[in-house]
Order: sequence, then structure tokens, then C-alpha cells
Amino acid sequence: MKCYHIIQKLEELSPKSYALEWDNIGLLVGRKEKEVKKILVALDATDEVIQNAVELGADMLVTHHPLIFRAAKKVNGDDYVGRRILRLARHDISYYAMHTNFDVMGMADAAADEMKLKKRQVLDVTYEDEISKEGIGRFGKLPQIMSLRECAEYVKDCFGLEKVRVYGDIDMMIESAAISPGSGGSMIAAALEKKSDVLITGDIDYHEGCDAVLQGLAIIDADHYGLEKLFMPYIKEYLGRELKELTVYTQNEKLPFYYV
Repeated sequence: MKCYHIIQKLEELSPKSYALEWDNIGLLVGRKEKEVKKILVALDATDEVIQNAVELGADMLVTHHPLIFRAAKKVNGDDYVGRRILRLARHDISYYAMHTNFDVMGMADAAADEMKLKKRQVLDVTYEDEISKEGIGRFGKLPQIMSLRECAEYVKDCFGLEKVRVYGDIDMMIESAAISPGSGGSMIAAALEKKSDVLITGDIDYHEGCDAVLQGLAIIDADHYGLEKLFMPYIKEYLGRELKELTVYTQNEKLPFYYV
């Protein structure tokens, strides 16, 4: 199967038009005409991931976060981005990234599904046409009223997490929740506007968390990786269902940091 056939299928799921204007998505390295039999799906194109792709004999690498964000004036071995690009090219691995387009069409609903949010709506609308409004994150009703402590435990169970960080009164009762996988500090205003009781996201800093609580919004910080890791099984399942002739691997889950 040609690489461009796979790209067409990925863009049926998450059209490029849904990506935010600052993003860099699509085929970032390699050939559209490449014959693809094996794909590796990962969150980031790290050295470890690319090494795994080489060892697996993968023809294509699909990640959530783009390796290349800014315009490159040169590609050489003097920096880690250049070295990774060169290695992908040397092994003829086509590399495709689907970032904010997947956040809008894929990640948001998948995360809300894991939480079993009811009566869900888009948290922050970033795309609108005559037919629909789409965007980052979702908000809705929790399966049942619960305490913030119980909600934190529920998030851990839903996403298979060791721990989460909580801002707010741990015993407060909550009914509605907003969820925005990834770095969600910019979603605090939207969650407040929607009158959510809690925002579940990642990368919340001290001041953001404290200020949110003062405005009546609890925060559950599940880390950037903690929620977005669902990208890997999601894409594997999708490609396995839609393109059965492919062999699709996922990078082994591994936190990029340690708790000490």
C-alpha cells in the first residue's frame, strides 16, 4: 500500500483543515509514493522511537507531536532535530504527524468517551462551518455526582495513571467536567465560561492552578503524557480496522520522567 493511501485514510479521520494555524502537520519527512507494510505509532519522534522504527523495519512513523515545528534553514547532524530527520530519511521511513487536527477530531471525544461524559459539547470552538462547530476539548456531565477526591481516582482509573495533581477542595461535590488532553492552561477560561466544576488536563503551573480555584474551578492535572497517550491505541485500532493489510505497532508506554 502506498503512503499516500494511508495519509488519505488518516485525513478522513482528522482533516488537516481542523489544525490550528500555528501547527505543523502532515507528511514531514519521506515519500508519498513509499510502499508501506509496517507502521509504528508513537506520541513523539524521539531517538528511542526512531530506533524502534528502524529495528521493526517500519516503513512509516505516525506521531501526535510534530518533530518539526518551525521552518528549518538547514538539516544536518549538528542538532537533534536534524539528526532525527536524517536518520528517518536514511532508512526511508515516511514520517507523518497529526497534532491539533487530531486534538479536534479524535482526541477530544476519545478522552470524553473514557470519562463517560454525558451531554457533551465542544469546550473551545476553533473551527466552524455551516454544518458544525468543532474544537479543542469537551465538557459535559460526569456519570454521577462525586467528590473531587473521587473524581481524581476516577481519572486515574480511566487513563491508567499512577497519580494526578489536584487543585481545589478535595471534598467538594462536582457534577460537570471539562477535559482537554495535553497542555491545558489556556482552557481554564473556557472551562470557567462553561461553568464546569473541574478541568481535567495537563501542564498546569502553580499560579494557574491557584487562580483557577479562586475563580471556582477545580483542576485535575493528569500530566501532558497521561491523557494524550491514548493517541497510540486509538490510531492503531483505527488503522487496523480500516486498512487490515497493514501491520501496526505502538511504541511501548513509558513516562518521559520519573517520580522520586
